[in-house]
Amino acid sequence: MKTTISAALALAALAANGLAAEPEFALHDGDRVVLLGDSITEQKLYTTYLEAYTLTRFPKQKFAFFGRGWGGDTSWLRMRSFPDEKALHAAEGDAQQKLIEASVDDPLKRDVVDVKPTLVMINFGMNDHNYEPFREDIFKTYVRSQTHLTKSLLKNGARVVLLTPQPIENRSGNPAADARNQSLNKFAAGLKEVAAKEGATFVNQFAPYLAIMQREHALDVNASIGGGDEIHPGPAGHTLMASIILQQLNAPALVSSAELDVAADQSAKLVNAAKCAVTNVKYQKNKLQFDRADECLPMPVDERAMAALKLAPVLDALNRYELKVTGLPADRYDIMIDGELVTTLTKQELAKGWNLAVSAGPISKQARDVLALIIKKGPVVQTLWEAGIHGRNTEIPGLQTQHDDLVALITAACQPKPHHFVIKPAGE
Repeated sequence: MKTTISAALALAALAANGLAAEPEFALHDGDRVVLLGDSITEQKLYTTYLEAYTLTRFPKQKFAFFGRGWGGDTSWLRMRSFPDEKALHAAEGDAQQKLIEASVDDPLKRDVVDVKPTLVMINFGMNDHNYEPFREDIFKTYVRSQTHLTKSLLKNGARVVLLTPQPIENRSGNPAADARNQSLNKFAAGLKEVAAKEGATFVNQFAPYLAIMQREHALDVNASIGGGDEIHPGPAGHTLMASIILQQLNAPALVSSAELDVAADQSAKLVNAAKCAVTNVKYQKNKLQFDRADECLPMPVDERAMAALKLAPVLDALNRYELKVTGLPADRYDIMIDGELVTTLTKQELAKGWNLAVSAGPISKQARDVLALIIKKGPVVQTLWEAGIHGRNTEIPGLQTQHDDLVALITAACQPKPHHFVIKPAGE
């Protein structure tokens, strides 16, 4: 009772001070995360970006990620078991349930359960709706299959996240009018009901992605916000997907922030620091210097996906690496980190606060190095999985060692380092 009262008083104190407790991020220290899906998951793009965000934001925690995407697959795992889909869609009640169990149970155990996951993200629906106007028979199969997947995984101790797919990007000014997207929208509504009923987390990629698509296609009917084909986005589209997923999983936006103030008498002070330590603050001859040691790195943004940053507030929502300096007298300032010029800002921009997430020189480069290592690891994870399916693990000597070495390199690369900042009048 005392603990409950104390917690209530703490929440009341937060409310009284205008603060609210941050919602908990869906991924936890020690999680073993399986990403189950079709060819969109097999692309290893949004899945890689999810992993990169998590590892760079929580460098002291341990996570393991396992991609389990299979081209052409559905929630009844048709590419892993090849059921009679005509009979499956025609069946009702217990008869259909038995067909789904026969189709799902063995490959689900092999590809997911045997990994001992604590969290499984499921991204099906694109192939399920069969690329045609809404069909009630397929929809019923989809709902029952997603329900069975969810129940099976929860029974095995895993938390479940049910993802809708992103919409199809046809080349028209009104993607929402595409009958296929209208079908996907109904499938999304059905998935939301499954999540609510079974106690899974629901993530709707479809609606926010479609809103961006509608806006851009209204300006240019030939727009391609995803950068890929109608079904498979490129890096920009997958960055939008990862951003939408992470936000709906309560991923924290702040990397770290530092606020300093300088005065006319050449004094300077640290006003505030969050998730970083700022030391050795000096201000001489209009040049501000300090050392900054962050708790984590900014989320790396794939250099092939920079277009996504113009389509949605990805950085503000997920990647705020902030620097704020007030009281500066000159009009423009060079920002240098470890002797490298990273950007030039006006005193007004610095006074307001600037997000350096993708322009922090050696810090951003370290984050991109993490992403490159995770990208390199993806095919190794895939090959290990495929070798296991076909019983050929022993035929690829050294592959597990290669995987383990990459994991160690990634862990080391995620650890932030202290950096020396210099802010001086531009050009001096």
